[in-house]
Amino acid sequence: MKIKEIPLSTKGDLMSVVMRNLREVDQQLFLSWQADSESLTTVQHLLADFDVPQVVSGTTIQFMLPASALTMLDKWSRRLFVDQELAESLNEIRVDHRQLWRAGRFRFDVTTTPLIYAILNITPDSFYDGGRYFTANQWQQQVAQLAETGADIIEVGGQTTRPGGFVEISPEEEINRVVPAVKFIRQHYPQVAVAVDTYKLPVMAAVLEAGADIINDVQAFNDHEKRRLLASCSAGLVTMHSSRDREYQNLTSEMHHFFEQNLAELTSAGIDRERIVLDQGIGYSMVADGNQDCAMMRNIDQFNDFHRPLLVAISRKGFGKKLLGLAKKDRLPVTLVAETYMYLHGGRILRVHDVEETRQLLVMLSAIEEGYWNHQLNDERQDGKAD
Repeated sequence: MKIKEIPLSTKGDLMSVVMRNLREVDQQLFLSWQADSESLTTVQHLLADFDVPQVVSGTTIQFMLPASALTMLDKWSRRLFVDQELAESLNEIRVDHRQLWRAGRFRFDVTTTPLIYAILNITPDSFYDGGRYFTANQWQQQVAQLAETGADIIEVGGQTTRPGGFVEISPEEEINRVVPAVKFIRQHYPQVAVAVDTYKLPVMAAVLEAGADIINDVQAFNDHEKRRLLASCSAGLVTMHSSRDREYQNLTSEMHHFFEQNLAELTSAGIDRERIVLDQGIGYSMVADGNQDCAMMRNIDQFNDFHRPLLVAISRKGFGKKLLGLAKKDRLPVTLVAETYMYLHGGRILRVHDVEETRQLLVMLSAIEEGYWNHQLNDERQDGKAD
């Protein structure tokens, strides 16, 4: 037996466009399962448990499947069928659709394992936690807390870019703030990737030398020297779209064009595409905490066609105040709601202040995404009852 993808038409008619949109934006797969006559009914029943449309012609079954269900389909089919060709064909499809992020010492597969990207601001003036972790004792305790509660990545920031204006500090002062934290995390928590949030070339050079795995640039690595520096190392890049200096006629298409150009510039400089993550820059609109925030949360799936991981960076931002009048300390619930929407539409890396709550969110969402039930393969009566 064998499963393969069904080629989609390149015609410009509406049905062809809709099907390509389902694949590229909604991450639905169009597949064909060539079964044998003895297994046909079993295959039909298996696919029925995935609640997907299927059409049978002879011993061939065509069906549509969410990309997120590939892992479960692979798991179940291996248990039902001892068929090497089937297993290999499914693995080929999984490989074709996985999103890998190579970042310094790490190689993340965000297709199967979403990431918690924790924020550590060593600043006196960041919008939410400025001043809380400014001394060495404060930020070391916070690093321990973030690592122990499940952070996959800890991002050190020494220069705020908060909306409404901020005071720029010198590269030297920023380096003095962040380099000790980079070295501390590398030494004491080697299982955690170290990111640094900076738009300054001298800071990038210093933290890379200190062992940073990831650079997050709110200016999208906007000059040749930055790109040349990053091309000479193996660090991961978070490249961010920003519109604080301009307004849009069509938000989504102009954002898409920005990322097209930005990715072309980065890869032309010699930076492997697998090292790059995209950040829409929510909160970096011309009007701070304006209507664009929700528009950019909604349109996140429009960038799935780049086949790069998407960063969800909305933790405790100002939409909570605009919509509900919430103080910063009270914005966690609305943050989690918005992150849920963005995760389900393609955002696989959550940049957050609240690691434990985010971990619970991802565990729950992953359980729902994998929540398929087959009476033969996962009968809970065989596993005991939950408390």
